[in-house]
Amino acid sequence: MTKATTVTQAVTTRRSIRAFLDKPVDLATLTRVMDTARWAASGCNYQPWEASIVTGQPLKDLQAKIIANGPQTAEYDWAAPGQEEAYKKRLDGVSAGMFGAMGIARDDGAGRMAAMAKNATSFDAPAVLFVYFPRLMKEPQWSDVGMWLQTVALLLREEGLDSCFQEFMALYANTIRDFLGLDHERYMFFCGMAIGYRDPDAPVNNFERERVPLEEQVKFIGWD
Repeated sequence: MTKATTVTQAVTTRRSIRAFLDKPVDLATLTRVMDTARWAASGCNYQPWEASIVTGQPLKDLQAKIIANGPQTAEYDWAAPGQEEAYKKRLDGVSAGMFGAMGIARDDGAGRMAAMAKNATSFDAPAVLFVYFPRLMKEPQWSDVGMWLQTVALLLREEGLDSCFQEFMALYANTIRDFLGLDHERYMFFCGMAIGYRDPDAPVNNFERERVPLEEQVKFIGWD
C-alpha cells in the first residue's frame, strides 16, 4: 500500500490489517510518527496517553508469555453495544466479511477460534504499540486516548504503514503490565496496536467494509 498524501486518503485507506509482510519497521519512522502524534487534542491538555512499542526478540518473548498465561477477564467491556440490534447487526456484518474472506464458514467454530487466536500475536505484525494510562483518568480522557490513537493510525498511513487496533489485548493486561514493569494499581492497560506493512494479497485485508449512511449519524441544522 502506497503512502497517503492527504488526510482524506489516510482516513479512507486506513483499515484494520490482520496480515502483515515480514518486513521490519524502522525506528526513525516510528519515532517521527509518535513525535508528531503528541499534538493530538486532549481536554485540558492532560495528554493522558502512555505507551510502549515493542519489536524483535522482546516482542516474541512477551507474546510467548501471553500465550502461556492465557486470557483473563478484561477490566472493561467493549461488547456492551451488541445488546442493541442495530449495533449487533454492524458487528455481525464485519464478522461475516472477515471470516468469509478467510474462507471460514459460520458454523466452523474451531476455524473461527483459530483465527481469533492470532490476536495474541498481533497477526505477526513486526511491531506492537501497547497503550496504558493512570486509572484516575475517566471517560473524557479515554476519549482523548482514542483521538491520539486515531492520529497515530493516520500518521502511519502517511508513512506507508498500517495498523490494527486491538482492544482484545486487554484480556492479557496483567501479563503485559508485568512485562512492561507497570504498577497494576496505578495503570489501566487499554489496548494494543499492531503496526507494520500490510500484505496486499491477503483476502482478510481486502474484504468490503460497510459504513452507516451519513444521514443516520449526523444532522445539519440551520442551513436552508
